[in-house]
Amino acid sequence: MKTTPAHIVIVEDDPVTRAKLAAYFTTAGYRISEAEDGDRMRDILANHPADLLMIDINLPGEDGLQLTREQRERSEVGIILVTGRTDTVDRIVGLELGADDYVTKPFDQRELLARVKNLLRRVRRAQAGGEPGPVRRFLGWTLDLGSRTLIGEDGRFVDLTRAEFKALALLATHPGQVMSRDRLLHEIAHRDWDPSDRTVDVVVRRLRQKLGDDSRHPRMIVTSHGEGYLFAAAPGRPG
Repeated sequence: MKTTPAHIVIVEDDPVTRAKLAAYFTTAGYRISEAEDGDRMRDILANHPADLLMIDINLPGEDGLQLTREQRERSEVGIILVTGRTDTVDRIVGLELGADDYVTKPFDQRELLARVKNLLRRVRRAQAGGEPGPVRRFLGWTLDLGSRTLIGEDGRFVDLTRAEFKALALLATHPGQVMSRDRLLHEIAHRDWDPSDRTVDVVVRRLRQKLGDDSRHPRMIVTSHGEGYLFAAAPGRPG
């Protein structure tokens, strides 16, 4: 049975870049809509829900980070941020707000296509659902990998960004093993790590804050200097 082409909305204020991306991804077999700003994007989504949003950060009015936050609160649509900025802060903020990936201009269109394909596979698996995921319990905390929820010792639900959940899930499912920054970044953002990239350290710092884990004397996420991070809380599964 023939599958319906995925719907990608390209949100880009530069008409030349937008047209090039639209032509390339149309040729690749996707259904494409074009928007020059957030208002036009919302008009499109109101009538034609998207599988993936490709959003430029430097938009007039509301920027791409604001639109990412807004759309992530509403759905689990795939989001790739595209920008000419090279500032690591933007990358970290974008991932924290719920973007799935981040591409810096100038980019190779074939690489962008590969990232789109990978993200769409993950989105469609999530939409299809499946069996409930396993639960990890540690020091009074409960991490449900199926519902993607973290419950504290007092029973309260703790909000995690997508990047925070992915990092904690990877660490908690590999207790006692050092997870390199490269592996953690690949899990969080599907890119290779370089020494100037602080994304992983920022995500871990925020996780420690939410878990009440003192970075000077951590009980859960321990720094392995020069290597990465190790989950020391020995999580278990329900018996």
